[in-house]
Amino acid sequence: MSRSTNARTSAGTDAGGDGRGNAGGSRYLVLAAMIFAVSMTFIDQTIVSIAVPQIQHELNLTSTGVQWAVNAYLLALAAFFAFGGRLADSVGHSRMVVLGVVVFAFASFMCGLTPKGSAAEAWIVGFRALQGFGGAIMFPAALAIVVQGFALSERGRALALFFGIAGGLTAIGPIFGGYLTEWTWRAIFWVNVPVAVIALILTRISKPVTATRPAPIDYRGLALIACGIGLSVFGFQQSQIWGWSNPAIWVCIAAGIGLLAVYVYVERTTASPLIQLSIFSVRPFAVQNAILFISMLVFIPVFFFSSEYAQIALGDSSSEAGVFLLYFFIGFVVASQLGGRMFDANGAKRPVVLGCVLAAIGFYLWAGDAPSLSFSSQQWDIVLAGAGMGFMLTPSNTDAVNRASRLSYGEATGITQTVRNYAASLGLAVLGTVLVTRLRTELTGSLTAQGMSAGQAAATASRLSQIQAGTSNSSIPQFFRVDFAQATQTVLYAMAGIMAAAAVVAFFGLRYGKQAEIVEPEEAPTTPYGRA
Repeated sequence: MSRSTNARTSAGTDAGGDGRGNAGGSRYLVLAAMIFAVSMTFIDQTIVSIAVPQIQHELNLTSTGVQWAVNAYLLALAAFFAFGGRLADSVGHSRMVVLGVVVFAFASFMCGLTPKGSAAEAWIVGFRALQGFGGAIMFPAALAIVVQGFALSERGRALALFFGIAGGLTAIGPIFGGYLTEWTWRAIFWVNVPVAVIALILTRISKPVTATRPAPIDYRGLALIACGIGLSVFGFQQSQIWGWSNPAIWVCIAAGIGLLAVYVYVERTTASPLIQLSIFSVRPFAVQNAILFISMLVFIPVFFFSSEYAQIALGDSSSEAGVFLLYFFIGFVVASQLGGRMFDANGAKRPVVLGCVLAAIGFYLWAGDAPSLSFSSQQWDIVLAGAGMGFMLTPSNTDAVNRASRLSYGEATGITQTVRNYAASLGLAVLGTVLVTRLRTELTGSLTAQGMSAGQAAATASRLSQIQAGTSNSSIPQFFRVDFAQATQTVLYAMAGIMAAAAVVAFFGLRYGKQAEIVEPEEAPTTPYGRA
């Protein structure tokens, strides 16, 4: 039996519908339900960055330890998104949204209960990973529900609302999180519980209806991709501690990449693979995933590094650091709506290229102003960088998912989100290494200028580079603030270069014009992903 026939005969509907999605006004209630569901994952990407110094200080974590508290979440998302997307297409999108929300809320509650002492790091890293797993099985299902609920001609605007409003809630997160953190950092995790309750109530009321495609789960592929992603990013992350000269770093990276290569080979010979690799033969899908990979090296890490910069270099409180990030999201949310409308009108190339260029310019200007230690000189740079990311991310993601058939939206979303979150983990690890390396160099120079010997200065710089930013802003010496700003400048210049590279790929890889409606596999015997 052909693949298209399989899709045709095994297709079902989630919640017993007709597989055509929700019609009329109810689709906006469904959209609201899905926004509340995924908003937890968005909020946690920024609100935790605000609380990093306080978490680090109270739990007595090293800089690398607290970075793992951030990175474990991203790693779990990256490792399990493909699994979540296939699971959603197989057993039902609504079921996976509900399960993911419950898992995410439980893990958030447990993160807030992290005990002090020797168990703290393992506890918070473990439950942050569980949060990531919950998000991984929830997000592809939620996005698939939204995509199936809107026609292709309206999808850009709908997903601009989806990502824009979720981004708006994310923008509130840093400010709200800043005030919560001044009470207790634990509250930034507990706030997810009421959000989860609202999401579950709205999902129950709206009763989303989507098509499903039952298929066995490829657990062998799941193990290979999870281990491959984990090992490769672990190698980059540990380079800050072990050093690049340590052979274990290169063993981890090589083993991770090797497992991913084995995964690709195995998937090609598996009857029901975790990921249908044939979708990468659809050129726009492959190009958009390349663009998403490059841009996500920047998008999540910028929250972590800018929060650290605001609190260490500028001496801001956690709530003031939240306002710092808000400027980024002001640009992001406004441009996301404009980018979605441009996508519906003329296709993906124009907003994606424009967004990448604006982001590159914004990060470049921001880098130039960072050593001034003046927020007023940077605020419009930050808005411009956020606007650039807003213009390009939603159209790029939407265009990629649109290349799948109605029965494979969860799987396609799983692929794009795997790419995005693997890149975010990689970006956080690599740019974190860049930051620490440049900081040690700057500190060594400053300490040598103050009369220390070269050896003593290097040892002291290595120790100071692990500074706990939450101890007391007033206790951070001025030379350290300047040196940290210089190190952040290097990271921001790297981000500008990365977004310039994304602009080049978008300009030469994408074509102008709107995408034509895909013929569904049950209507014509094509691939499960339609036509290029």
